[in-house]
Amino acid sequence: MKYRKKDTLISYLCSAPSLFLIGLMVVFPIAYTFYISLTNMNVYHWFDFSIIGFENYVKALFVFDSGFLSALGATILWTVVSMILQLVIAFVLASLLNIEKLRFRKLYKTILMFPWAMPGYVSIMLWKTGMFNSQFGLLNQWMEKIGLESVRWLGTDVMAFVCCTFVNLWLALPFMIMIMDGAMQSIDRSYYESAVLEGATWLERTFYITIPAIKSIIAPAVVITVFTTFKQFDVVYLLTQQAGAKTGSGFHTILTYAYENAFITNNYGYSSAISVIIFALLLLFSARFQMSEEGER
Repeated sequence: MKYRKKDTLISYLCSAPSLFLIGLMVVFPIAYTFYISLTNMNVYHWFDFSIIGFENYVKALFVFDSGFLSALGATILWTVVSMILQLVIAFVLASLLNIEKLRFRKLYKTILMFPWAMPGYVSIMLWKTGMFNSQFGLLNQWMEKIGLESVRWLGTDVMAFVCCTFVNLWLALPFMIMIMDGAMQSIDRSYYESAVLEGATWLERTFYITIPAIKSIIAPAVVITVFTTFKQFDVVYLLTQQAGAKTGSGFHTILTYAYENAFITNNYGYSSAISVIIFALLLLFSARFQMSEEGER
């Protein structure tokens, strides 16, 4: 027992620097954000803020005109639509890339990786100024040439949602294609050969061989993509909400909504409460995914 206690003490002492850094960089910011969420810290109470309990949470979750619930709904819709489109399009493109005797396969893969290789800020601003601009954007130039009126692509909530979803697909799709392509290449070709001999159609081979075989491989990528999309900030902010370049759209995700409350209206207590809610939602999703994974095993 003495040796065991000594070993345990030595282990904790050796781990102490790492545990301290983890506490300082991870635990402390979360705990401090939760503390601020319980206060009325804002532009009128920088130093004399006081504890107000869960009023900020009540305002966010139960006051329907606060804007949080609509932003949350838009974020969930944005995440679901983006995820479905990514899975479907990536699966189709990865299937095409795995056609036997396809020429220039490596060239196609390289071209598909371009959006992922480019810096996100550059890609987003290129789409905003080069494609969606209502005066000299390429899309409106094409529409004018075929006799149609120009469109304010980022001027309304619906159009902003569609444009943001498209740009997010442009940025995130290569990652999902790469994961699915690698997963499909790992499938033993003899399964397909046996299925063809049995007269199985392409759809049958897809549903009974391809999807079950790649499901466990792409599941972590799906979770990562859901997290990334749910807390996406730069696409929506740079396209529609950037200071000095707002397009008139009121489309918000919960991240841009939290940013606006923190750095535009300077309501740090309320913004911190929103951040804690976001953290809790992602934590619940992660726990639910882990439970489902353990259940399948």
